[in-house]
Amino acid sequence: MRVFITGANGFIGRALAVRLREQGHAVGGVDLCADEPAGVVAGDVGEVGEWQDAVRGADLVVHAAAVVSNAVGLAEQWPVNVLGTRNAVDAAVRAQAGRFVQLSSIRAFSDLGFPDGVTEDRPVRTDGNPYVDTKIAGEQVVLQAHAEGRIAVTVVRPGDVYGPGSRPWTVLPVELIKKGRFLLPGRGDGIFSPVYVDDLVDGLLLAATRPEGAGQVFTLTGGVGVPCREFFGHYYRMLGKRGPRTLPAGLAVAIAEVAGRAAALAGIRTEFNATSMRYFTRTGTYSIAKAHRMLGYTPAVGLVEGMARTERWLRERGLILDEVNP
Repeated sequence: MRVFITGANGFIGRALAVRLREQGHAVGGVDLCADEPAGVVAGDVGEVGEWQDAVRGADLVVHAAAVVSNAVGLAEQWPVNVLGTRNAVDAAVRAQAGRFVQLSSIRAFSDLGFPDGVTEDRPVRTDGNPYVDTKIAGEQVVLQAHAEGRIAVTVVRPGDVYGPGSRPWTVLPVELIKKGRFLLPGRGDGIFSPVYVDDLVDGLLLAATRPEGAGQVFTLTGGVGVPCREFFGHYYRMLGKRGPRTLPAGLAVAIAEVAGRAAALAGIRTEFNATSMRYFTRTGTYSIAKAHRMLGYTPAVGLVEGMARTERWLRERGLILDEVNP
């Protein structure tokens, strides 16, 4: 195949491109900065532009470009997460691509609560969070294109993706823990739904290439929810620190809200805010039964093995030093 990836220099886009090249496929893409050796052109998906011409000849388009943040408002997320999706779909349609894969998020179910083992047939729910709401709107864009017969699309909702290169769930937590600024609400009892990046790539390729995937929405996680204290506890052990640190949920959210507002007043963006803190209070998990049944998706990398691989990567890049910190 010839595959075109938006957000090709990002965490998931780069991991997907590596796997595709290993399998012998031709890969190109677009990102804010060009990478000519990798076939990545420069462009802003939020704007109609010459980058769309680079999609010509693609059999598959994977839309991974997005603003992924709890610290960026709707005015900045909408152009990329929604209008950028429309621009990518339009380019794929003109290129007569066979399939368009939209990377959405489990957060389309909302951060406000959902039943344990939630399935894809549960209605999505906006909740005022710009990231949640724009991911839902992006899904509407691609599913409308599919319903109109313009192009076959598949929506993938990844879980909490961690591993080598993950900023939100690997690099950033490690940086905050080293500074003594990481905190969990309650006793860290909130449920985290991790998926190691290699498993996500496996699922993405199944969703993108199986005929049964056309017109479908799939949740892709590691299949098991774990307490937040267990997931982030791995990073504490890597750093030789005790933790995670916890506070009563209400107090933790209040502290994060004050910190977020203070940072905003100072013109600083921080993911340490009330929205992020509330995210750590989730109690439900996400079912991957549909992906298993229709695609044969079965996660292969458990949390212990995934964290061992992640630790090797962190040490190789000097993000965790060999000496044990006090």
